[in-house]
Amino acid sequence: MPSSTRRALLRAPLALLGATPWLARAGEAEPIQLALVESLSGPFANTGEAVFRNLVWATERVNARGGVPLPGGARPLAVRRFDSKGQVEESLASLRAAIDAGARVVLQGNSSAVAAALVDAVNKHNERDPARRVLYLNYSAVDPALTNQLCSFWHFRFDAHADMRMAALMQVLKGDAELQRIYLIGQDYSFGQAVLREARRQLGAQRPDVRIVGEELHPVGRVKDFLPYVAKIKASGAQAVLTGNWGNDLTLLVKAARDGGFDGSFYTFYGNALGAPAAIGEAGVGKVLAVADWLPNVPTPESAAFYQAFRQRFPKPADDYVHLRMQLMIEALAQAMQRAASTEALPVARALEQARVTLAGRTGHMRAEDHQFQQPLVVGVMERQGAPGVPFDVEGSGYGFRVVREISAAQAELPAACAMVRPGKA
Repeated sequence: MPSSTRRALLRAPLALLGATPWLARAGEAEPIQLALVESLSGPFANTGEAVFRNLVWATERVNARGGVPLPGGARPLAVRRFDSKGQVEESLASLRAAIDAGARVVLQGNSSAVAAALVDAVNKHNERDPARRVLYLNYSAVDPALTNQLCSFWHFRFDAHADMRMAALMQVLKGDAELQRIYLIGQDYSFGQAVLREARRQLGAQRPDVRIVGEELHPVGRVKDFLPYVAKIKASGAQAVLTGNWGNDLTLLVKAARDGGFDGSFYTFYGNALGAPAAIGEAGVGKVLAVADWLPNVPTPESAAFYQAFRQRFPKPADDYVHLRMQLMIEALAQAMQRAASTEALPVARALEQARVTLAGRTGHMRAEDHQFQQPLVVGVMERQGAPGVPFDVEGSGYGFRVVREISAAQAELPAACAMVRPGKA
């Protein structure tokens, strides 16, 4: 491949900032369009932009080695942005626009409510219009229903679902002998409700001695001041808070906890970045825990090299927050297309069911029965950068997460309740 073409491929994803088709120049292969349907404006825009950076980096890696090998020649991957504004109707409109623009792979994750609507819409579209079938790859929507009662042949989830994340957190929480009182708080939609429901169940099974002293659901993305919630938490006598909050709903919650003088622990799904460590500051040292598929301070040379490469690509502290699962997702997609020798949804889906990918020393595989990706998980605790086990901070905050528990893919795996309807042989 000529160096000029390689440079063009590497630059291409960042150039696709709108919904304008990328027309290949003479002699260049037509790109495989990946449609990102995500919040790129509004209160959760920072989460959408973090996703976009991860997908850009992942596609650049594939393109740098020549693209996806296919019978007609290798083709590059290109990410196109569709702003859903975090709304279901906008997301459905974005899905229609993406399909009309030629995309056959849709990527979304930052809302389980949106994800459920997209699963339903993709199912109906693929049945109605088999010539334009699409795949839906989900990197963050973790409502367990999406790979259980709502499971779909066309939907693949690459994040651990909420029950899996909760079980990982419980491996640490159950060893906290001093914990006797806990407060549950979450966002009032399907995911937040699922987190609190599973927290009650797992606490009852593993720490029946811990008393739930408060439980609250709040509107998603609309609370500007969490101090009244923090006042309730303090009044309850809680020693710890457990929350699945993400984005600004998490950042504002932990900031209010700091300002309100709450000195208990936080057991979180997403407390490791997007402003949360900087918001809580010194008060979070040794007290804020987060579960993830990977953390920058996973103690292996491969992990450190992977993280340093991301920071070289995106050096601004505000651009930090790399998701290994998103990198594995794009690698799995490229692998499936190559194995299927096609970009058509049906053969790629069948190949994706068998995907097994390795990156940065971490390996994951797709479980065919429910399309739930199986991968290791880690739990980390917030510490000052430079403390033992914390060579890297996050977002230039001076705080990072020391890994306190590693959970293998086999340990993280949970049973599925999926009765998947599969298409007939093509």
